[in-house]
Amino acid sequence: MPFVNRHHGGDEPFDLSARIDAELRSRIEDAVDFVCLDAMVHAREATGARPPAADDPRDREEYLARVVAFLELLRVELAGQLTPEQRRRLGNALSTDARNVDAALRAQVALAKELPDYWQRFDAIRKRPGDAAPSGGESRRLLDWLLGRR
Repeated sequence: MPFVNRHHGGDEPFDLSARIDAELRSRIEDAVDFVCLDAMVHAREATGARPPAADDPRDREEYLARVVAFLELLRVELAGQLTPEQRRRLGNALSTDARNVDAALRAQVALAKELPDYWQRFDAIRKRPGDAAPSGGESRRLLDWLLGRR
């Protein structure tokens, strides 16, 4: 590989499209990680519970549940905002098993590539108060839980 150096390791994809996808995925992973971990910390602080610990299996399970739920919330919300033309271009990229984090991240990469304002929409969903969720009380409770609101 001709570009192996301190900036480009041997395990990075060679073609530009794959590198863009990998970079987008990495940034989405970081953003989702921040949202979910921050929510856990704030939820624990609000109840006086101990902070999450990386080596606690229950904390890891709660964190994974938050990640899965937040990725599904993003997919549903963002897919609902697509035009018919955008839906056609994305094809089956958005039909994923909600529990499959890898597939959910691939769907987010596809959405990020399709929507020029993906990050603004991501932030709007992240910041939206739970009581403003359009689909009823259950979704409001889920959003409040996901974002660490009580």
